[in-house]
Amino acid sequence: MASRPYLLISNDDGVTAGGINFLIEALRPVADLLVVAPDSPRSGQGCAITPTHPLIVREVRNEPGLRVYACNGTPVDCVKVAVNELLERRPDLVVGGINHGDNSSVNCHYSGTMGVVTEGALQGYPAIAFSLCDQSADADFTPLRPYLVDMVFKAIAMGMPPFTCLNVNFPKAEKFAGVKVCRMAKSRWERETVRCRHPYGQDYLWLVGECRELEPEAEDTDRWALAHGYVAITPTSLDYTAYGLIDILQASF
Repeated sequence: MASRPYLLISNDDGVTAGGINFLIEALRPVADLLVVAPDSPRSGQGCAITPTHPLIVREVRNEPGLRVYACNGTPVDCVKVAVNELLERRPDLVVGGINHGDNSSVNCHYSGTMGVVTEGALQGYPAIAFSLCDQSADADFTPLRPYLVDMVFKAIAMGMPPFTCLNVNFPKAEKFAGVKVCRMAKSRWERETVRCRHPYGQDYLWLVGECRELEPEAEDTDRWALAHGYVAITPTSLDYTAYGLIDILQASF
Protein backbone atom coordinates (compact mmCIF):
# COMPACT_ATOMS: atom_id res chain seq x y z
CA MET A 1 0.00 0.00 0.00
CA ALA A 2 1.24 3.49 -0.84
CA SER A 3 1.81 6.05 1.91
CA ARG A 4 -1.79 7.20 1.46
CA PRO A 5 -4.58 4.71 0.78
CA TYR A 6 -6.28 4.88 -2.59
CA LEU A 7 -10.08 4.67 -2.35
CA LEU A 8 -12.72 4.17 -5.03
CA ILE A 9 -16.00 5.82 -3.99
CA SER A 10 -19.49 5.67 -5.47
CA ASN A 11 -23.12 5.89 -4.33
CA ASP A 12 -26.70 5.69 -5.56
CA ASP A 13 -27.95 9.15 -4.53
CA GLY A 14 -25.91 10.90 -7.21
CA VAL A 15 -22.66 12.82 -7.43
CA THR A 16 -24.15 16.01 -5.94
CA ALA A 17 -25.75 14.30 -2.91
CA GLY A 18 -24.83 15.48 0.57
CA GLY A 19 -23.77 12.03 1.75
CA ILE A 20 -21.09 11.36 -0.82
CA ASN A 21 -19.72 14.88 -0.56
CA PHE A 22 -19.52 14.62 3.23
CA LEU A 23 -17.66 11.34 2.76
CA ILE A 24 -15.26 12.93 0.29
CA GLU A 25 -14.44 15.79 2.67
CA ALA A 26 -14.01 13.40 5.62
CA LEU A 27 -11.65 11.05 3.78
CA ARG A 28 -9.74 13.46 1.56
CA PRO A 29 -7.24 14.51 4.26
CA VAL A 30 -6.15 10.89 4.79
CA ALA A 31 -6.51 9.20 1.39
CA ASP A 32 -6.35 9.68 -2.37
CA LEU A 33 -9.82 9.42 -3.85
CA LEU A 34 -11.33 8.40 -7.17
CA VAL A 35 -15.05 9.15 -7.15
CA VAL A 36 -17.31 7.85 -9.93
CA ALA A 37 -20.99 8.33 -9.13
CA PRO A 38 -24.29 8.54 -10.99
CA ASP A 39 -25.15 11.92 -12.47
CA SER A 40 -28.57 11.78 -10.76
CA PRO A 41 -30.23 9.60 -8.10
CA ARG A 42 -30.32 5.85 -8.81
CA SER A 43 -31.78 4.58 -5.54
CA GLY A 44 -33.13 1.04 -5.49
CA GLN A 45 -31.13 -0.13 -8.50
CA GLY A 46 -29.27 -2.83 -6.60
CA CYS A 47 -26.76 -4.56 -8.86
CA ALA A 48 -28.35 -3.40 -12.13
CA ILE A 49 -26.11 -2.72 -15.12
CA THR A 50 -26.75 -0.85 -18.38
CA PRO A 51 -26.14 -2.93 -21.52
CA THR A 52 -28.78 -1.14 -23.64
CA HIS A 53 -27.38 2.37 -24.15
CA PRO A 54 -23.98 4.10 -24.11
CA LEU A 55 -22.37 5.19 -20.87
CA ILE A 56 -21.23 8.81 -20.73
CA VAL A 57 -18.66 9.89 -18.15
CA ARG A 58 -18.03 13.54 -17.34
CA GLU A 59 -15.19 14.92 -15.20
CA VAL A 60 -16.48 17.07 -12.33
CA ARG A 61 -13.33 17.76 -10.29
CA ASN A 62 -9.63 17.14 -10.83
CA GLU A 63 -7.44 18.19 -7.93
CA PRO A 64 -4.38 16.74 -6.22
CA GLY A 65 -5.49 13.53 -4.54
CA LEU A 66 -9.09 13.83 -5.79
CA ARG A 67 -10.78 13.06 -9.09
CA VAL A 68 -14.57 13.11 -9.37
CA TYR A 69 -16.61 11.86 -12.33
CA ALA A 70 -20.34 11.73 -13.06
CA CYS A 71 -21.74 8.83 -15.07
CA ASN A 72 -25.18 8.39 -16.61
CA GLY A 73 -25.32 4.74 -15.57
CA THR A 74 -26.14 2.78 -12.42
CA PRO A 75 -23.94 2.53 -9.33
CA VAL A 76 -22.53 -0.77 -10.57
CA ASP A 77 -21.85 0.80 -13.96
CA CYS A 78 -19.86 3.49 -12.14
CA VAL A 79 -17.65 0.91 -10.45
CA LYS A 80 -17.13 -0.96 -13.72
CA VAL A 81 -16.19 2.25 -15.52
CA ALA A 82 -13.76 3.14 -12.74
CA VAL A 83 -12.12 -0.30 -12.71
CA ASN A 84 -11.79 -0.56 -16.48
CA GLU A 85 -11.05 3.03 -17.46
CA LEU A 86 -10.10 5.36 -14.62
CA LEU A 87 -8.14 3.70 -11.81
CA GLU A 88 -4.55 4.87 -11.47
CA ARG A 89 -3.59 1.91 -9.29
CA ARG A 90 -5.26 -0.89 -7.39
CA PRO A 91 -7.66 0.59 -4.81
CA ASP A 92 -7.09 -0.34 -1.20
CA LEU A 93 -10.85 -0.16 -0.59
CA VAL A 94 -14.12 0.40 -2.44
CA VAL A 95 -16.47 2.65 -0.47
CA GLY A 96 -20.21 3.07 -1.05
CA GLY A 97 -22.25 5.94 0.32
CA ILE A 98 -22.93 7.70 2.48
CA ASN A 99 -26.46 6.65 1.60
CA HIS A 100 -29.43 8.84 2.51
CA GLY A 101 -31.53 6.08 4.08
CA ASP A 102 -31.55 2.73 5.84
CA ASN A 103 -29.82 -0.19 4.12
CA SER A 104 -30.21 -2.74 6.90
CA SER A 105 -31.96 -6.09 6.62
CA VAL A 106 -34.01 -6.69 3.45
CA ASN A 107 -33.21 -3.17 2.18
CA CYS A 108 -29.68 -4.24 1.28
CA HIS A 109 -31.02 -6.46 -1.53
CA TYR A 110 -32.41 -3.45 -3.40
CA SER A 111 -29.77 -0.89 -2.47
CA GLY A 112 -27.60 0.72 -5.12
CA THR A 113 -25.16 1.61 -2.35
CA MET A 114 -24.79 -2.09 -1.62
CA GLY A 115 -24.51 -2.63 -5.37
CA VAL A 116 -21.34 -0.51 -5.26
CA VAL A 117 -19.63 -2.69 -2.67
CA THR A 118 -20.99 -5.92 -4.11
CA GLU A 119 -19.36 -5.03 -7.42
CA GLY A 120 -16.20 -4.01 -5.61
CA ALA A 121 -16.03 -7.40 -3.91
CA LEU A 122 -16.78 -9.20 -7.19
CA GLN A 123 -13.85 -7.30 -8.72
CA GLY A 124 -11.60 -8.62 -5.95
CA TYR A 125 -11.33 -5.55 -3.71
CA PRO A 126 -12.25 -5.13 -0.04
CA ALA A 127 -15.36 -2.99 0.23
CA ILE A 128 -17.46 -1.16 2.81
CA ALA A 129 -20.83 0.63 2.52
CA PHE A 130 -22.03 3.47 4.76
CA SER A 131 -25.68 4.46 5.23
CA LEU A 132 -27.48 6.88 7.54
CA CYS A 133 -31.10 6.15 8.48
CA ASP A 134 -32.27 9.54 7.28
CA GLN A 135 -33.66 9.96 3.78
CA SER A 136 -33.80 13.75 3.80
CA ALA A 137 -31.62 15.59 1.29
CA ASP A 138 -30.23 17.78 4.09
CA ALA A 139 -29.51 14.91 6.50
CA ASP A 140 -26.92 15.75 9.18
CA PHE A 141 -23.89 13.49 8.69
CA THR A 142 -21.75 15.27 11.31
CA PRO A 143 -22.07 12.54 13.98
CA LEU A 144 -20.59 10.02 11.52
CA ARG A 145 -17.32 11.87 11.01
CA PRO A 146 -15.20 10.25 13.77
CA TYR A 147 -16.33 6.79 12.68
CA LEU A 148 -15.67 7.03 8.95
CA VAL A 149 -11.87 7.30 8.91
CA ASP A 150 -11.53 4.75 11.71
CA MET A 151 -13.71 2.19 9.94
CA VAL A 152 -12.06 2.74 6.58
CA PHE A 153 -8.58 2.17 7.98
CA LYS A 154 -9.70 -0.86 9.99
CA ALA A 155 -11.33 -2.36 6.91
CA ILE A 156 -8.11 -1.89 4.94
CA ALA A 157 -5.96 -3.31 7.74
CA MET A 158 -8.06 -6.39 8.39
CA GLY A 159 -8.58 -7.28 4.76
CA MET A 160 -11.61 -9.36 3.87
CA PRO A 161 -12.20 -12.86 2.58
CA PRO A 162 -12.99 -13.03 -1.14
CA PHE A 163 -16.58 -12.23 -2.11
CA THR A 164 -17.44 -10.46 1.13
CA CYS A 165 -18.05 -6.83 2.08
CA LEU A 166 -19.20 -4.76 5.06
CA ASN A 167 -22.59 -3.08 5.41
CA VAL A 168 -22.49 -0.25 7.97
CA ASN A 169 -25.71 1.52 9.03
CA PHE A 170 -25.89 4.51 11.36
CA PRO A 171 -29.09 5.38 13.24
CA LYS A 172 -30.41 8.92 12.96
CA ALA A 173 -29.05 10.37 16.19
CA GLU A 174 -26.76 13.08 17.53
CA LYS A 175 -24.77 10.46 19.48
CA PHE A 176 -24.51 6.70 19.13
CA ALA A 177 -24.74 4.11 21.90
CA GLY A 178 -21.78 2.24 20.45
CA VAL A 179 -20.95 -0.13 17.60
CA LYS A 180 -22.37 -3.62 17.20
CA VAL A 181 -21.31 -6.31 14.77
CA CYS A 182 -24.50 -8.12 13.93
CA ARG A 183 -26.33 -10.29 11.46
CA MET A 184 -28.88 -9.20 8.90
CA ALA A 185 -32.38 -9.24 10.35
CA LYS A 186 -35.16 -11.16 8.63
CA SER A 187 -37.85 -8.81 7.41
CA ARG A 188 -40.21 -8.38 4.48
CA TRP A 189 -41.70 -5.44 2.62
CA GLU A 190 -45.49 -5.25 2.67
CA ARG A 191 -48.18 -3.03 1.09
CA GLU A 192 -45.68 -2.06 -1.57
CA THR A 193 -47.93 -0.32 -4.08
CA VAL A 194 -50.24 2.68 -3.93
CA ARG A 195 -52.76 3.04 -6.75
CA CYS A 196 -53.37 6.57 -7.96
CA ARG A 197 -56.00 7.95 -10.35
CA HIS A 198 -54.75 10.05 -13.24
CA PRO A 199 -57.35 12.70 -14.10
CA TYR A 200 -56.86 12.26 -17.87
CA GLY A 201 -55.76 8.66 -18.26
CA GLN A 202 -55.33 5.24 -16.72
CA ASP A 203 -54.45 4.56 -13.09
CA TYR A 204 -50.80 4.36 -12.12
CA LEU A 205 -48.86 2.85 -9.22
CA TRP A 206 -46.23 4.17 -6.82
CA LEU A 207 -43.84 1.71 -5.21
CA VAL A 208 -43.74 2.43 -1.47
CA GLY A 209 -44.05 -0.22 1.24
CA GLU A 210 -43.56 -0.90 4.92
CA CYS A 211 -40.86 -3.12 6.38
CA ARG A 212 -42.35 -5.84 8.60
CA GLU A 213 -40.00 -7.34 11.17
CA LEU A 214 -40.10 -11.15 11.21
CA GLU A 215 -38.06 -11.48 14.40
CA PRO A 216 -38.56 -8.22 16.35
CA GLU A 217 -37.27 -9.63 19.64
CA ALA A 218 -33.94 -10.91 18.29
CA GLU A 219 -31.11 -8.86 19.82
CA ASP A 220 -28.29 -9.91 17.48
CA THR A 221 -29.60 -8.20 14.34
CA ASP A 222 -28.88 -4.97 12.51
CA ARG A 223 -32.48 -3.79 12.99
CA TRP A 224 -32.28 -4.24 16.77
CA ALA A 225 -28.95 -2.43 16.92
CA LEU A 226 -30.27 0.57 14.98
CA ALA A 227 -33.48 0.72 17.01
CA HIS A 228 -31.39 0.92 20.18
CA GLY A 229 -29.02 3.64 18.95
CA TYR A 230 -26.07 1.50 17.88
CA VAL A 231 -24.06 1.64 14.68
CA ALA A 232 -24.68 -1.70 12.96
CA ILE A 233 -21.87 -3.46 11.08
CA THR A 234 -23.02 -6.49 9.12
CA PRO A 235 -20.48 -8.70 7.34
CA THR A 236 -22.08 -9.65 4.04
CA SER A 237 -21.37 -12.63 1.80
CA LEU A 238 -21.86 -12.64 -1.96
CA ASP A 239 -22.11 -16.42 -2.02
CA TYR A 240 -25.86 -17.11 -2.18
CA THR A 241 -25.47 -20.86 -1.81
CA ALA A 242 -27.84 -22.37 0.77
CA TYR A 243 -25.33 -24.89 2.08
CA GLY A 244 -27.87 -26.49 4.40
CA LEU A 245 -29.89 -27.64 1.39
CA ILE A 246 -27.06 -29.33 -0.48
CA ASP A 247 -27.36 -32.72 1.25
CA ILE A 248 -31.18 -32.59 1.09
CA LEU A 249 -31.12 -31.86 -2.63
CA GLN A 250 -28.53 -34.51 -3.34
CA ALA A 251 -30.74 -37.06 -1.60
CA SER A 252 -33.79 -35.88 -3.55
CA PHE A 253 -32.28 -35.58 -7.00
